[in-house]
Amino acid sequence: MTITLNINGADTALDAPGEMPLLWALRDVAKLTGTKYGCGMALCGACTVHADGNPIRACVMPVSALAGQKITTIEGLGADRVGQAVQAAWEALDVVQCGYCQPGQMMSAAALLRGNPRPTDQDIDDAMSGNLCRCATYVRIRAAIHHAARALA
Repeated sequence: MTITLNINGADTALDAPGEMPLLWALRDVAKLTGTKYGCGMALCGACTVHADGNPIRACVMPVSALAGQKITTIEGLGADRVGQAVQAAWEALDVVQCGYCQPGQMMSAAALLRGNPRPTDQDIDDAMSGNLCRCATYVRIRAAIHHAARALA
């Protein structure tokens, strides 16, 4: 079955069954490997992407449920000002340790800043609570989100 999704601004035809999780359609079919597999149960946030600007867990979302929505992955995050600010903050503050969870962290951070350009620590903690980091870079992640918010102000 061919499913066409708008991924990172381009219509992309995917030869995939409708029940295939978006994560595997992105990684195995579209060859966009930036989105990571973590738990497979939407609990860790490593697979976070955007569907129409909203963060979703790609590991449990069937591609057939996304018809007509714009999908943004970590590869497309830098296409706008918010994504660029998040990427620059992550680099400036040297957030990444092992890096495995960081695509999902950055996608969640960008979604937060689009909806709340001046988040408090509590806002950040609430928005990022579904993203786990085994290296415990939470303090740097929070600082980077504040850094990006200041850059966008």
